[in-house]
Amino acid sequence: MMKTVLTSAFTLIAFPALAAGGPFFSLNNTDFVVAIAFVLFLALLTYLKVPGKLAGMLDSRADGIRAELDEARSLREEAQSILADYERKQQEVQTQADKIVATAKDEAKAAAAKAKEDLKSSIARRMQAAEDQIASAQASAVKEVRDSAVNVAIQAANDVIAKGMNAKDAGGLIDAAIKDVGEKLH
Repeated sequence: MMKTVLTSAFTLIAFPALAAGGPFFSLNNTDFVVAIAFVLFLALLTYLKVPGKLAGMLDSRADGIRAELDEARSLREEAQSILADYERKQQEVQTQADKIVATAKDEAKAAAAKAKEDLKSSIARRMQAAEDQIASAQASAVKEVRDSAVNVAIQAANDVIAKGMNAKDAGGLIDAAIKDVGEKLH
């Protein structure tokens, strides 16, 4: 079939050569010589099976391109699956990150509440310690005042006794005091 198509095409091309002046089938006619050379060239190409080889080369090239397209298609599908896998992993990581942030916020709130409670208890302990120190200082001041009052009373009693007492009464008081001390020590 290829041969018929080529032959028909070549005869149509040769018609302009018939329009030249003089006998066409003469070796002096350059158009005729060129037409013969062209037909011989085509016959040589057909004899050497160049159209079949060209078709085979084109078919092999088409098969190569088809194979490359199939490989590219499989690589694309693999890339899409890898992309989907990475997108899924990225969503999982994002979910985990959100959970971590939420947990950290909850822990921070709990830590703040605990710190607040610790501060309240620390303030209460310090207030209690301050009140204890105030009470101790107050008791110490009351004791000092009593001691001073006792000392003043003793001194005043000494003065009163010394003025209104004679030696005999003083000796009796000393003996009573010694006896009283002796009873308290035993």
